[in-house]
Amino acid sequence: MTARRSEINRTTKETAVVCRLDLDGVGNAQIAVGIGFLNHLFETLARFARFDVTLECRGDLAVDDHHTAEDCALALGAALDQALGERRGIARFGSMHAPMDEALARAALDLSGRPFAAIDLGLKRESIGGLACENVAHVLRSFATAARLTLHVDVLRGENDHHRAEAAFKAVALALRQAVARDGGDEVPSAKGVL
Repeated sequence: MTARRSEINRTTKETAVVCRLDLDGVGNAQIAVGIGFLNHLFETLARFARFDVTLECRGDLAVDDHHTAEDCALALGAALDQALGERRGIARFGSMHAPMDEALARAALDLSGRPFAAIDLGLKRESIGGLACENVAHVLRSFATAARLTLHVDVLRGENDHHRAEAAFKAVALALRQAVARDGGDEVPSAKGVL
């Protein structure tokens, strides 16, 4: 069985990000990106997808949280794309609902090689734990772009924005866990023969 691991180093004038990913891990996460709630969301993603993830970032947080949030998501997405390689022998599709107390989120994804994201979280607060709420959806969009996947996420109900955002990341994680699962074959799951 081929190891599905990757490492991405992304350095710009705004951030320096290192991401290591093992798709066949157990959910261990070492996340230190400088934004408390973003650490929490990435830890949640790793745990419920059962990916081992190390993600570290030094960003220009004196400016704001946008560059750090975006570049961490791009690095994690690129790591997923690299770890999947040709995407042979995987389930390809995943969908899941995830509740968190009063919140309920739905995620559906396709490791299609075609980046697209439709995200509707319905967050009302300005920020949570140092992360602008507008950047929660932006993280998911940036991740989908760099991972070359199609992603639909909707929070169907919920009053607490922390619960809404966390439920969304749990749903995405569980859908990813389904989609990256080995299906016992060695074919690329596409009528075109490539993803």
